[in-house]
Amino acid sequence: MELHQLQMLRELGELGSVKAVAETMSVTPSAVSQQISLLQRQVDTPLTRKDGRNLVLTEAGQVLADAGAEVINAMATAKAAIGAYQHDRHGTVSISGFHSAGQALFAPLVRHLAGLRDGDATATTPEAGVPRVKLSDEDVAQHDFPALTARYDLVLAHRMDHSPAWPESKIRVIPLAHEPLDIALSVDHPLASKTTLSADDVVHYPWVASRSGYSPADVLSAIGAVASQPVNVVHRINDYSTVAALVSTGDVIGLLPRYTSSPALNPEVTLRPLTGISTRRRIDLLVRPENLKRASVMLVAQALQHVMDDMVR
Repeated sequence: MELHQLQMLRELGELGSVKAVAETMSVTPSAVSQQISLLQRQVDTPLTRKDGRNLVLTEAGQVLADAGAEVINAMATAKAAIGAYQHDRHGTVSISGFHSAGQALFAPLVRHLAGLRDGDATATTPEAGVPRVKLSDEDVAQHDFPALTARYDLVLAHRMDHSPAWPESKIRVIPLAHEPLDIALSVDHPLASKTTLSADDVVHYPWVASRSGYSPADVLSAIGAVASQPVNVVHRINDYSTVAALVSTGDVIGLLPRYTSSPALNPEVTLRPLTGISTRRRIDLLVRPENLKRASVMLVAQALQHVMDDMVR
């Protein structure tokens, strides 16, 4: 079995289509199909099956894909042992961040890495010793975050406390923050005089909330359940800066993250904690095990932890 064939099988299981695998690995769909066909010839049990127009893994295919992931991780370990990865401190690290995390963390991360580069007295060039980052924004539903690790070295992801945990059998999770979502109000809103708010306080007002499948939309269901009254959602907006702008008008209230939304907040918006309901979300770095063998990836992950710690403080 060829390593790249196992890689393609693994990606097919993660991404769900030959087209997505081809785009991720920068090859043609026909090349993906050909390599998986060659892999299939080496085993008697079917590895894939048709599901509508898509090719998906059978149970046996998933078993082989999981084993292939272990092989890829072992190869990364072997390369690290001889120094191919271990000394790659100046490599490029690709990072995906959901929108509010990107707004809050990307610029401080670049500045932090620049400070490390400037402070490295052993560096012979400005680029030596410190990795470069390649940044992208990907705001997806929670269950789609792990699949992004196929395209990025590090994935900034978030999930509510009560939602399903990340699939740690396939990826590694590096916690960054445990962030509350607070009630966002215009500064002259009648509720702004209170230091904390309950579900009964906020349920009677019109809301701006995220689209279904994204936080904090699911928190509103809990508010309605506690207050025994449905919440009136007027606007469905995922971008927190737009949410803050709408809240500042006084026509609606919303939920905004306490730490990562602050750069986008309108000065006419204030935040109040919500009591009686858990509104915390976890902000984590998701990474494939083999990428943690790269010194450059680990250095950037540590830098993100440092930046987030500063923000929380």
